[in-house]
Amino acid sequence: MAPDSGDGDGFDPERTTGDGDAFDLITMGRIGVDLYPLRTGVPLAEADTFGKFLGGSPTNVAVAAARLGRRVAVITRTGADPFGAYLRAELRGFGVDDRWVREVAAYPTPVTFCEVFPPDDFPLYFYRFPKAPDLEIAADEIDAGAVRAARVFWVTGTGLSAEPSRSATLAALEARSKSGTTVFDLDWRPMLWSDEPGPWYERALAGATVAVGNAEECAIATGEREPYAAARALLAAGVELAVVKRGPAGVLAVHRDGTAVEVPPVPVEVVNGLGAGDAFGGALCHGLLAGWDTERVLRFANAAGAIVASRLACSTAMPYAKEVEEVLER
Repeated sequence: MAPDSGDGDGFDPERTTGDGDAFDLITMGRIGVDLYPLRTGVPLAEADTFGKFLGGSPTNVAVAAARLGRRVAVITRTGADPFGAYLRAELRGFGVDDRWVREVAAYPTPVTFCEVFPPDDFPLYFYRFPKAPDLEIAADEIDAGAVRAARVFWVTGTGLSAEPSRSATLAALEARSKSGTTVFDLDWRPMLWSDEPGPWYERALAGATVAVGNAEECAIATGEREPYAAARALLAAGVELAVVKRGPAGVLAVHRDGTAVEVPPVPVEVVNGLGAGDAFGGALCHGLLAGWDTERVLRFANAAGAIVASRLACSTAMPYAKEVEEVLER
């Protein structure tokens, strides 16, 4: 299946992809422009120079996996504006297939500002008004064959926050029918929700094989915050592998077969912690695709996250496999 031109005009919701043309990873959801002050420790009101970067969690996960050599695509929407053109060009530059990136004329491409106060204060300011284009993905626009054929499919909690993206996310999970590895990133962004998330998280978990989230996100999805209790609740909700990120305490993964693995964090001097979770996600997918055991997957993903935490940007900071292996060797 040849890629479209990238402008969205060639999008065909009936098109399918055979197994021989399957992507290693397809992610679906948020995209935008991240604007970071080029001086850290400066309040946003006083910042005078900014760097412009591709952003949005599932998009960054796609970039992270592409950096690790995986064949990756993203399903998302931008505005019909210069920022949208910038994002599509960035995707192609990172080696991420943009055939399912369409323009939505009604809404501007989102912009996100961040204040950077290492080591642990990174407030975000989302400008997704009146609505973000990536929430305009419709169920009848999903390439069900491609979603089903992908070796890994990744969706997020933000994709459930509003219609029609909510129905599209659930339709994609239904089309996927737990084939291959289906990851639900709990991705809780309360400022983007106007109703109760619990029932929608429950439905998404029922269609996933892997759940990934931190303590707060697990509490939203299951009502449980303690890591082991949260992992058991995620398994009870239908997934086969529950990955609970614990910040300074490392990461916990519990499999349906009862095995549990805890991996400590990789020590690093934090510059900007925001992209670390996305790097972790892309590396997690890479390790699962490689068929590694859970401990090796988690150690690799932790190292990838640590590298990005030591850098200012998110997308451009995603490491190559050699960089991750060097950190692990040290």
